[in-house]
Amino acid sequence: MRSLKNSYLICPALAFFVLFTIAPGVPASVSAADDPLAGAIESARKTRDEKQLQSVKAQLEQQVAQNSNDAGLYLDLARVQGYFLDVYEIRRDKKAAVEAVDKAIDAALQSIQLNDKSADAHSVLADLYGRKISLGNGVFAGPKFGPNVKEENARAMALDDKNPRVWASLGRQYLMAPRMFGGDVGKAVESFQKSLTIDPTQDETSVWLSKALQKQGDRSKARDAVQHALSLNPESPFARATAASLEK
Repeated sequence: MRSLKNSYLICPALAFFVLFTIAPGVPASVSAADDPLAGAIESARKTRDEKQLQSVKAQLEQQVAQNSNDAGLYLDLARVQGYFLDVYEIRRDKKAAVEAVDKAIDAALQSIQLNDKSADAHSVLADLYGRKISLGNGVFAGPKFGPNVKEENARAMALDDKNPRVWASLGRQYLMAPRMFGGDVGKAVESFQKSLTIDPTQDETSVWLSKALQKQGDRSKARDAVQHALSLNPESPFARATAASLEK
């Protein structure tokens, strides 16, 4: 397999990479020793190592087979499928990417069916619908899935407006949508900053803040934000690629 870092630097889907890391499966109060699988998911999130992803996916599928009423397992499976989506986009394998996002959406919907009160699940689903837009024809996919993005983010915010991952997902909605459909870079910056005020340890939300600041024209603050991300996760290919783009 091509090096993740080198492939990522030339990947045209840069702006959509790592959408799912905003809802990690390991709460700050839970250690890897308390939940080894959660720790493995977090490790795979940080690096997008395909072998690690295959391992955690197999473990999750086994647990789902044993307990099909666990909403949290389906949510973790949705996240992991999203990480595979990143790998396939780097590889420029659109067919596999489309299959991965569809599987991720199915898992997220199953999680919500079991527990409709999970703000994280609604935020993950919002981001997944955003990925559907990026993988499809924007002329048709935008009008079809754009309202779903807004609806799921609104639902998540109504359930938990103190959740940093909810604010991060809302920030991506504002950043990625065209202005005529509600896109607003200023609101994106505010949303990412709100998310990081609640939880400043989110490396990839810091990268999204950097990208929003760069789009706003403030390269100095964008560099500061991405350097903060790298201090939290030096292995992050998302942060490395974003930092490199700011040096051009």
